[in-house]
Amino acid sequence: MTNAKPKAEVRSDDEDPGGGWGWVLVGALFVSTSLVFGLMRSLGVFFVEFVQYFEESAQAISWISSTGLAAQQFFSPLGTALCNAYDTRVVVMTGGCLAGLGFILASQATSLVHLYLTMGVISGLGWGLVFTPMVATVMANFTRRRSLVLGVGFSSIGLSSFAFNPLFQLLVEMYAWRGALLILGGLSLNIVACGALIRPRRRCKAPAKVDSESRSSCAATLRRVSSYLELSLLVDRPYVTYTLAVTLLNVGYFVPYFHLVAHSRQAGFSEYQAAFVMSAAGATDILGRVVSGWFSDLGHFRLIHLLTLWTTLAGLFIMLLPVSSLSGSYAALMAISLLYGFCSGALTSLVFAVVPLIVGVERMMGALGLLQLIESSAGLLGTPLSGLLKDVTGNYTASFVVAGTFLVLGTLTMTTLPHYFSCKEPPPPQRRSLDNKDKGLRPELEQMHSSPTATSCRGVNEVSSKPQECVS
Repeated sequence: MTNAKPKAEVRSDDEDPGGGWGWVLVGALFVSTSLVFGLMRSLGVFFVEFVQYFEESAQAISWISSTGLAAQQFFSPLGTALCNAYDTRVVVMTGGCLAGLGFILASQATSLVHLYLTMGVISGLGWGLVFTPMVATVMANFTRRRSLVLGVGFSSIGLSSFAFNPLFQLLVEMYAWRGALLILGGLSLNIVACGALIRPRRRCKAPAKVDSESRSSCAATLRRVSSYLELSLLVDRPYVTYTLAVTLLNVGYFVPYFHLVAHSRQAGFSEYQAAFVMSAAGATDILGRVVSGWFSDLGHFRLIHLLTLWTTLAGLFIMLLPVSSLSGSYAALMAISLLYGFCSGALTSLVFAVVPLIVGVERMMGALGLLQLIESSAGLLGTPLSGLLKDVTGNYTASFVVAGTFLVLGTLTMTTLPHYFSCKEPPPPQRRSLDNKDKGLRPELEQMHSSPTATSCRGVNEVSSKPQECVS
């Protein structure tokens, strides 16, 4: 009887270390994600305004949003390293300030270089400090319902895309593009409030094993940086395999978002019909995120198996998009678009939910940051490659077929993961001894997910030590 009570208490803490506060963090993720990716998707409203004002080519203007996306993913490891070294709350709030500052400075732009540096680099840096830490924080507060809460949090991307496009157009008409960007800067500052909802973690004193001389040495500094960035994951075969798979699917994932409307227009449909195809796909994208998260948490199938299923289906439906419009049937194109939207939304939350099952909860923050960094190159490669194939062939058929093929290649790569064909989850991953040599340098990370109200400092390893709790 003496051991029963502590076990019950640990289980409650594992599922939601902050009591009921985990769901508040889901709401913060919902808002912050909409102000990152939802806003990023809606910046096309300013595209025509920038072309007319700066009298530059469409390609030059397109680099504004591309720079922002690349910066967000490129600086994600920096955000995770800062969270490991300092405090997630402060990092996210700083990112919100930078995101708002970028748009406020962009409202005074006099050249495209100014926009590249403000909307691209500064706001992108802010987004990089916000997205991955927020996702990791929410995942650390849930073990049994991770897929569902991520699906709910990410559903704001589709909802905000619907809401922001007409709102931004109205702002441009009322206040011109400079006034609209100034308002977006103020809107982005709401991320600061989302970051303030993260409870500051309890800190423990570092063990006195490392003397001052070794702390100041170059080797100790390099070990500290490597530990914060989780660079040891780059020699971990399961993580490298999974990262390669996600990178491959990321090459083709964004192609329909950029070229489906243009393909529909080329197929002979009106501009309103073409726009509605993408809107309908966005609606089923929202549904797919929530339904996938709910079904995944039922525990009937392993998450990696469900991820490969949704990714394969999404790849096949991308290939079928140009085929469905060959006969000129708008209904066929709409049906395939709805199915694609559902599958593309269903796989999104699972991409993140699988990460702690591969690397463990303790290394999840750094793993997400490295994943964002590596897949950023694929996201930038996919759309130009699709445009090149269109220029060579004269239509988008080859573009969509190649994009879908990359998603299928991603699923084939996932099948090479250790224990992939097992019906049960493998044992939880153990941290390599290389990372444990310098435990004294990482007292903050040891307490990343500990309860702020606890009377003693409990490390993350206690959470990840129970396979039935941490591995669904």
